[in-house]
Amino acid sequence: MGIAFVPIYIRYLGVEAWGLVGFMAMLQAWLTLLDMGLTPSLTREMARYQAGAHSIQGIRDLLWSLQVIYGGIAIGVVFLVWFAAPWLAQHWLSAEHLPIVTITDAVKVVGIVLAMRMLEQVYRGAIQGLQHMVWLNGIQAVLATLRWAGAAAVLIWLETSISAFFLWQGLVSVISVLILARQANRYLPKASRPARFDWEAIIAIRNFAGGIAATFVLSRVLVQFDKLLLSTFLSLHMFGVYMLAVTVADALYILVTPVTTAASPKLTELVTRTDQSAIIGTYHHMSQLVALLLVPPAVVMVVFAESLLWVWTGDLALAREAAPLLSLLALGTLCNGFVQMPTLAQHAHGWTSLGVRLNSIAFVLLVPTLFWAVPRFGAIAGAWIWLAFALARLIVSVHFMHHRILQEEQWHWYRRAVISPLTVSFVVVITMSHTAPALSDRGATALFVCVAGAMAFLATLVTTPAPAAFMRSRFSRMKKRSSDD
Repeated sequence: MGIAFVPIYIRYLGVEAWGLVGFMAMLQAWLTLLDMGLTPSLTREMARYQAGAHSIQGIRDLLWSLQVIYGGIAIGVVFLVWFAAPWLAQHWLSAEHLPIVTITDAVKVVGIVLAMRMLEQVYRGAIQGLQHMVWLNGIQAVLATLRWAGAAAVLIWLETSISAFFLWQGLVSVISVLILARQANRYLPKASRPARFDWEAIIAIRNFAGGIAATFVLSRVLVQFDKLLLSTFLSLHMFGVYMLAVTVADALYILVTPVTTAASPKLTELVTRTDQSAIIGTYHHMSQLVALLLVPPAVVMVVFAESLLWVWTGDLALAREAAPLLSLLALGTLCNGFVQMPTLAQHAHGWTSLGVRLNSIAFVLLVPTLFWAVPRFGAIAGAWIWLAFALARLIVSVHFMHHRILQEEQWHWYRRAVISPLTVSFVVVITMSHTAPALSDRGATALFVCVAGAMAFLATLVTTPAPAAFMRSRFSRMKKRSSDD
């Protein structure tokens, strides 16, 4: 929904105001550093509770303790952003047309939105760990529609201002917190006494949470540092162009997240039960499913970046400006998507030190490179560095992970989940690009890109046997049920 309505936001607010929305997204990414690994730890402990590792009283105390901690963090975020808003508007963001007072007011509202988003993730993590994915997916679809379609309606019919946009975001975030909190507590059975704050429950998860926090902090710095530098070195217009490309590339995570969200607690449960054959089967099945869902659209983004942006925004000049950025960012996001399942396998085994070590090395190498390259070469430097980081992570991190756990599975994983899908998709899409229509008819261009993506999907399906077998079995069941009826 957030992606679908971006052209409307840009039409009514302008690219410069959209840069503020990108700034909010960047701040949200940075403020997740305050999570300190607690939400992934909560998801893991909820999954372990499902496998019998916790009592109901213990898991309720843990949830309540994290609610208290996050509530304090959220209050601190509101005060911090409100205090910093005038300075950010005047000295950090380089606006050409938006008044300083408008930017200041918008940033203040952003503080409330960010605080609510942080509270959301506590309850979302609990529900994920309890593996109530169907309800969570349904309510998130409803809330996403309310958040983004509602914002478009506000801009069209009520008030065309960036402040109105952010106020609506804040209202929907408050509603989201209330709904998710109520449901997370409903999914847990009643305990013998009311939940209370328990430092021992927090201390018990400190090692895993600390490893996750260190890994996450370093990876977040590496992923977001380019945006931080670009937000101050570029004009707000050019930063908006960069964030437009980031928004499209990040859409690939929409395809990966449902798989990883379901796989993470399941792998943790299987590791807790020490069911090695089920761990290996789930790991390969989910990895190939990620490849099937991720590779075709990512390759289409890389090859048809300009066409996609033009069809989406209707602005050919903007599409040409953002297309080189999108090609690089999409390729980097693809590499990063491949690594998600190996990372989840590490976390399911309680192993977090590999991510800390590798990200520490990357931090030492890449942050100075960003400081040197971004001021000299601008937005394209950030995109190239993001691609380099993601590619190195794919090669190095995956190798060391398979060296310690799932030792016999590395080359099977590379062949089935990376090399084969990537090869056939690129061959299909590049071949079709030679017959692509000229950028004159948006409808024809959209149809051609969709056909290219569908052809790449079918070709990729042939190279991913686990999802293909699953789809065949589902089709056979449906066919049998139809014939019985």
